Formats: sequence, C-alpha cells, structure tokens
Amino acid sequence: MATKDKPFPEGFHSITPYLVVKGAAAAIDFYKAAFGATELMRMPQAEGRVGHAELKIGDSVIMLADEFPEMKIVGPKTLGGTPVGILLHVADADATFNRAVSLGAQVLRPMADQFYGDRSGTLIDPFGHKWTISHHVEHLSPEELQRRIAASGK
Repeated sequence: MATKDKPFPEGFHSITPYLVVKGAAAAIDFYKAAFGATELMRMPQAEGRVGHAELKIGDSVIMLADEFPEMKIVGPKTLGGTPVGILLHVADADATFNRAVSLGAQVLRPMADQFYGDRSGTLIDPFGHKWTISHHVEHLSPEELQRRIAASGK
C-alpha cells in the first residue's frame, strides 16, 4: 500500500535544474572534474545517449540528459546559446572558476568582487550552459546595498 510522502525526494530542493546537452557523458565528466559533482545515477540508452542522469553538486541535485532532437529536446549548442544561467555557490570561487576554465569553459565575465557582496565570475561550459561561480565575501544591509547601487550608477 502506498504511503503519503514528501512532495520531493530526499536530497532535492524545490527547484531542480534539468540540463539538456549534446554529449551528456562528457558533460558528466566535466561537471565532476570542474565542480566536484558526484554522479548519483545514469540511465544509458541503447544507442549510446544518456536518457537521464542525476548529479549532486554541493548540497543540490541537477538532472541532465542527452539531446533527443526527434522529441524536440535540444541543448544550448544546438539552439545557439542560452538565456538561462545557473548560480553555483562554492567555498572558493576563484579555484572552481579557474578549474572549469582549464577544462574548457569560456569566460563570459571574469572573476571580480561584486558590489553586492559576492566574488563571482560567469562562464559558458563546453556544452553551452552558463554558470556564475560565486562565494559570499560580505553581508550587506539593504541600505548599504542601495547605497552601493546608487554609487555604481546601475
């Protein structure tokens, strides 16, 4: 008999990114090496594509799969870019960012201290997904944040 369970599985949060990539097996390897991901599961398809995979990065899970253009499921490389970005908080943003770049990610916005209290930079991974790698350096009151915004002219 089925029992009532939580609305999402243990270890998941309310929102879980689902990435579609051209070359999911290589993407899994990249995310492991660049971001310290742990592979939780992989469902390979007979034709060699990954039908579904789950990775844990930090305390969050992401899901991913290969492209299935026959079902209109394609990734950013096929689309020519992405309007969506993923923010990854880590203990050392510089080290994680530099490691990702050394593994083939392209710098979109270099690492820098940001007016809002984070140190961050943005990159495009080899599969076309946009990641902002960040760590918090200072907590700002709403008033201080507004002061900095005004001073920056943004």
